[in-house]
Amino acid sequence: MSFYAQIYPHLQLLRDNHLLWVTLDNVEQSNAISMEMVESLTSVLRFADFDSDVRVIILTGAGPSFCAGGDIKAMEQKSGMFQGEPNELRLRYMNGIQQIPLVIESMSTPLIAMVNGPAIGAGCDLAMMCDLRVGSSKSRFGETFVKLGLVPGDGGSYFLQRVIGFSRAMQMSLTGDIIGGEEALKWGLVNYLTDEAKLKEETEKIALKIAENAPIAVQMTKKTLKTAYRNELQTVLDLAAAYQGITQRTEDHFVALSGLKEKKKAIFTGK
Repeated sequence: MSFYAQIYPHLQLLRDNHLLWVTLDNVEQSNAISMEMVESLTSVLRFADFDSDVRVIILTGAGPSFCAGGDIKAMEQKSGMFQGEPNELRLRYMNGIQQIPLVIESMSTPLIAMVNGPAIGAGCDLAMMCDLRVGSSKSRFGETFVKLGLVPGDGGSYFLQRVIGFSRAMQMSLTGDIIGGEEALKWGLVNYLTDEAKLKEETEKIALKIAENAPIAVQMTKKTLKTAYRNELQTVLDLAAAYQGITQRTEDHFVALSGLKEKKKAIFTGK
């Protein structure tokens, strides 16, 4: 049995044509993040990031929701990831849901969120952790922690402002307002907005467009951009020189040069 054919609690997997579709599957709770989902998602993302056959990962939700964030019932009952006294809860966050942003931020493989419905609280933050977001008229984004008397314990305050800017992130975080549709596109909460019926088709087109590029170059470009966002120029230049030295001696680079010269589409192998 392959790694992706195994059963993962609250997760569905489908690998197809260099793409890995990862579907959050906790439908009864609108795909709220559970301890089981955290373990499944982090395990799968770590493995897929080192799988050379996977060039793009698409994250979405089962049913009508992308992810409702935290399980309200579990919060009320002080169960699951919400059990224990304050310091125990702190440790649960650190060793639980906070592992998701740490894993995602370390990845080289492009990660696309196909936001098929509401992305609320930690669900909104999860979408912001991805490299690109594709939405439809059904997509909704809400940084609603203050509505529950909480703060973004999963690192949302780090990611949201890097996607939409400080001022708008502050607005969403302090008001708890829900943003969707054309406004979400205008704000940059989604990179692409399409018809609900075409959401999967359009997301796949975008993913394949990325997957058709030279894989090593794509991964190193992503890492360079991530590094450039957080560091000074010299650090970025040093990294860019190292990555360029690597990519400029890959087989894919010379395949691309030949294709350009012969006016043929290059087929990249990741070597």
